[in-house]
Amino acid sequence: MSANSYIYIVLTSSGTYFSKMIKYYTKAPLNHASIAFDAELNEVYSFGRKNAANPFNAGLVREDYRSPFFHSSECAVYRLKVTAEQYDSMHHLVKEMMNKQHTYKYHLLGLIGVMLQIELHRENAYFCSQFVSYVLSQAGVSPVRKPPHFVKPSDFERADMLQELFRGSLAAYTKQPGSLNSSGMEIIKARII
Repeated sequence: MSANSYIYIVLTSSGTYFSKMIKYYTKAPLNHASIAFDAELNEVYSFGRKNAANPFNAGLVREDYRSPFFHSSECAVYRLKVTAEQYDSMHHLVKEMMNKQHTYKYHLLGLIGVMLQIELHRENAYFCSQFVSYVLSQAGVSPVRKPPHFVKPSDFERADMLQELFRGSLAAYTKQPGSLNSSGMEIIKARII
């Protein structure tokens, strides 16, 4: 493995009732955060619905962006350069958490804590952006200068360490062949040149 690797932060909006409620409060168009370990978004994790039909059954999940639940989702895909050791550390942490997936719950009260700026700790419970920020912080990466329990998905959009690769339809991104779609490549080339 090379000395540097990339992880990906994916922000989405599913258009569900719960997503619309969060959007009403945050005024941000994308209100769900996930962490991906590949540019094709085949290995993506977050805290969210375990079953698309039941919003109350939520916790640690591996997300499948090719499922019908995400077909109408909008997204922004960000890339973060990390060392190989940081990548491995994050990947190992998430795999360990997935081995105990049943012990993790969605931290609905934590969302209220964000609104009130009060830490409401609950063992083995996270909301989506808290989870992503926690995983990053455990590897010594902090693109958002806040404790994980106060991080909102929109905070990642403003993080200087992250490079936006794509913004648009999630279905369009995931249907493209190769590691990045053509729009993403154009954005990368424009920023590198």
